[in-house]
Amino acid sequence: MTDATPTPTPTATPDRPAPLPAQSPPVDPAATAKAPAAEGAGRLSWWRGDNGEGARRNLGLIAVLVVLILIGIATRPDLYGDSSWVWSNILTILKLASVVGVVTVGMTVVIIGGGIDLSVGAIVALAGVWCTTVATQSYGAGGMIFSALTVGVAVGLVNGLLISYGRLVPFIATLAMMVAARGLAAEISDKQTQVSNNTTINGIASTDVLGIPLLVYILAAVVVAGWVLLNRTTFGRRTVAVGGNPEAARLAGINVRRHTVLLYALSGLCCGIAAIMLTAQATSAQAAMANLYELDAIAAAIIGGTLLSGGRGTIVGSLLGVVIFSTITNLFAINGLSTEAQNMVKGGIIVAAVLVQQFKFRSLTQFLGRNRLTTG
Repeated sequence: MTDATPTPTPTATPDRPAPLPAQSPPVDPAATAKAPAAEGAGRLSWWRGDNGEGARRNLGLIAVLVVLILIGIATRPDLYGDSSWVWSNILTILKLASVVGVVTVGMTVVIIGGGIDLSVGAIVALAGVWCTTVATQSYGAGGMIFSALTVGVAVGLVNGLLISYGRLVPFIATLAMMVAARGLAAEISDKQTQVSNNTTINGIASTDVLGIPLLVYILAAVVVAGWVLLNRTTFGRRTVAVGGNPEAARLAGINVRRHTVLLYALSGLCCGIAAIMLTAQATSAQAAMANLYELDAIAAAIIGGTLLSGGRGTIVGSLLGVVIFSTITNLFAINGLSTEAQNMVKGGIIVAAVLVQQFKFRSLTQFLGRNRLTTG
């Protein structure tokens, strides 16, 4: 056994000076002082980055609601001075938003998945007319609800099959369905208004639970179900993946065609629920009901931050968009303003929302930050 030979220590020679001992890098006091600030900035990175974009947008929508309320207080202080009227008006706004809100949940999921559905209003009309026929009403409230939901899902499946396996553009397929569904509803009803004689169905719109209309509870249930489906399930993650990049989703093993069919079936299911709610409110159904609901749903989804190109959106943001539009409608009504002016304001809001999507505020801050670094 041989002993380990120690490594010789290099010595100085005339042509090579002795090496200096290892030293730690100098500590910059300014950098040390800035460390707590950097740690605090890291804690807020979720808010400043892309992950906090939804929260920032929702806070912005809440700020818009506050501004609308302040406008109402300034224009009609006599009404807003009555606390009982204010509570009643809030419930009126929520009831006004309930039907469109249910449709918007389905529309939001479809748009996040990379599609669009222009037939939602026609599906609501067809489901409402179908469930109020004499033959259907003879089966009672259960038969009416079952028929409305079945019709909605069936039409949604047809849309999905045409788009996924027929390779039709979603805009064209759902536009054709919009025309066809309206025509079928007019044929079934013989262009007449069909009255709902079922007291259980009619009572949905007039029933209050703990002082809150039942329609609002239905909207809340659909919103919660949509949020859970989109944010806490594999279905929701696949929806975002399909809408963001269909080819990448296909390569990842997702059946894009089948998933698209399910998205449109889900939208049809929401239309069936909305048909029951709207029929209960009007105690009747006709082929012209739910007119332009597709535009209201798309506009609310855009206001809530859903990208028309797909891949991003939130159910909460879409709900806030519906409430904003309902508040605007209510604000114009209590001030006696025309519907034409109301539509112009809504159009301006939609354009502003799309411009915000195109031009990010953080882009401006990054630009100013680069200028400050260059100047420094």
